[in-house]
Amino acid sequence: MNNKMNYLILLITTIFMVGCTNVEDMPITNGERVPQEETTVTTNKNSVKEEAVNAVVNEAAEEETVTSTVDEPEEEETKNKPDSQLFSGYNLIEVDGGDLSGHREANVVVDIGYGDREYWAFTNEYGQLVRVIAAEIILQDDHNEPVLSSGRYYSDEAKVAGVESDVLDEGHVIADSLGGVANAYNITPQESTLNRHGDQAYMEKVILSAGGATNFEAIITYPNTETQIPSSYQYTYTLKGNVIVDTFDNVNPDEVNASLDLTDSEPAAPTSPNTSGDISSVDTNGNGQVTIKEAKAAGFSMPITSDHWLYQYMDDRDGDGMVGE
Repeated sequence: MNNKMNYLILLITTIFMVGCTNVEDMPITNGERVPQEETTVTTNKNSVKEEAVNAVVNEAAEEETVTSTVDEPEEEETKNKPDSQLFSGYNLIEVDGGDLSGHREANVVVDIGYGDREYWAFTNEYGQLVRVIAAEIILQDDHNEPVLSSGRYYSDEAKVAGVESDVLDEGHVIADSLGGVANAYNITPQESTLNRHGDQAYMEKVILSAGGATNFEAIITYPNTETQIPSSYQYTYTLKGNVIVDTFDNVNPDEVNASLDLTDSEPAAPTSPNTSGDISSVDTNGNGQVTIKEAKAAGFSMPITSDHWLYQYMDDRDGDGMVGE
């Protein structure tokens, strides 16, 4: 800036000296200077000086503006900003993972992932838990997380209306083993057998065996707008590049199988990959191989993974450790 001002002063001084010299050198007629030419020359020189001054001043002002603009710190980006489109229409709130109240707010979204996990739960206008999503399911880390001897993060689960029933459990949408918390935004009243031994339990086991899952989504439906007891569940998730869709009703699977005459024979208890089961009740054509259709008819949920006793009798064509995905 000092250099600019020095240049300005030098330029004005030079122009002024040149102007004065030119005026005195003008021709004289009858002992007098020519007024018109003097006026013209003076006007032109003043115009030159004014333009020069304006040019230098403007350039200095522009430089100062640029400098001040560059020196201004950039606005800090907002971190962990929720996806406005994903959460549109929902109020983002925080609820303690161990909150046992069982109360849910309407039209809210809550993070139900333990620790740094981001599992998002959504309620509708009636406070019903209707959707849970997670970009990645991260398994429980019992070496670095405060896991109880029961395998859970908390000693109890939220008392959502309906769980007082003798046949309904406090069912996690995303289990402790998969990194889920125990508040009302991750708990629904779920039929006990379904939760402990049915499709819900099997789904959790499959994800555990795979070391996690991606693109997880649970859609929960209800028979009406007044109950908190779901009528059905649909789970969609990706394992090793395969998209799995599990859909089941909130009912006792044993009673359903009995109504379909699928429980006449003793159920095969072994689940260890090294234990052979009796496939006579599953292999209906007696060829020693079990098809997906035969397995489903016998009451088995898909997919059948490599650690399931039935896997060795089935055809895993793509060799990914799963049949029926």
